[in-house]
Amino acid sequence: SVGFICVFLCFGCGLPCVSAAFQKKVQNKIKDLVQQMEEGLKTADPHDFSTYTGWTGIAVLYLQLHRVSHEPSHLQRALDYVKRAMRILNGRKVTFLCGDAGPLAVGAVVHHRLNNSSDSKDCVSRLLTLQRSVLSPDSDMPDELLYGRAGFLFALLYINKEMGEDTVDKETISKVVSSILDSGQSLSSDQKKTERCPLLYQWHNKQYIGAAHGLAGIYYMLLQPGAGVHPDLLSELVRPSIDYVRHKRFRSGNYPSSLSNETDRLVHWCHGAPGVVHMLIMAYKVFKEDKYLKEASECAELIWQMGLLRKGYGICHGTAGNGYAFLSLYKVTQDKKYLYRTCKFAEWCLDYGTHGCRIPDRPYSLFEGMGGTIHFLSELANPDASCFPAFEL
Repeated sequence: SVGFICVFLCFGCGLPCVSAAFQKKVQNKIKDLVQQMEEGLKTADPHDFSTYTGWTGIAVLYLQLHRVSHEPSHLQRALDYVKRAMRILNGRKVTFLCGDAGPLAVGAVVHHRLNNSSDSKDCVSRLLTLQRSVLSPDSDMPDELLYGRAGFLFALLYINKEMGEDTVDKETISKVVSSILDSGQSLSSDQKKTERCPLLYQWHNKQYIGAAHGLAGIYYMLLQPGAGVHPDLLSELVRPSIDYVRHKRFRSGNYPSSLSNETDRLVHWCHGAPGVVHMLIMAYKVFKEDKYLKEASECAELIWQMGLLRKGYGICHGTAGNGYAFLSLYKVTQDKKYLYRTCKFAEWCLDYGTHGCRIPDRPYSLFEGMGGTIHFLSELANPDASCFPAFEL
């Protein structure tokens, strides 16, 4: 199948492209998987509105399919699913992936694309009211992506990316960023690590490293241009903290799941090199130091050498999520090696369900199941515009 994939140099622009034959195979598989997903969702948990495993995640997928195909029916499906999600919000969590911020942010974007201005503004307004619990000094809210402040920050940055950079005002974003920085400095001081790691975070009393619950995901959000962190603070607080994480790397090139864990086992977006690679790429973009890109490339090499995940095809801890590491490196380097490797991971996903992989608890969802795999496969239509959902901006 290596020859069949055929990643080749386009004679028109000199950039790597994916062969028309492989593109066609991918598009046919996407149609097949979407049908399977829709059938499977008939028995999904009706009360799960989350982006991570629920209705909002499916809305995010249909937004992506609309972006790729410009098919109006995809936008309508996104609206159907996000409306379903917004009817059952419970106010318990505030993040994009697992809380109310996800449906409200996605709802705002879907309505914006449909020119439903008043509905879109209402979603943004409701989203902004969630900042009270994020900023409350009495809050015991964590800072990580899935359940914490970084996850709320993503929702704000996502709105500004999709609807215009002043949709959420800079002052609101600045307050959320400040609360994340203050929290990290406080824990670092308590742990007497101010010199080595000025920004330290924990979730359930563990100092995780990966993208989902850990330092890599939080630093990645703080590095986003839209977060507006002052260059001095990036240099004084964020960069040494990133360097602290870099020095925790195993000899294999992988990263531990937490600062206290010495087991080199997990190679997923949520825990391990496939999540850390995104932080390193952002550090390279912001600080313009080659060491970060070099180590990001070494992460990708590890992912390639470790091969395909038996855990499944999803994006949180599956083949699709690891494939996004190659896509992100391809975007920044234009090295066709990474596009080729993306295609090889995608090719494996084309035989969805035939490898004896573990079946996830939410088998059709965006982050655990088929929805995320479809999202990943759809990126091959335009790899330069690829974007890990609910994470990359």
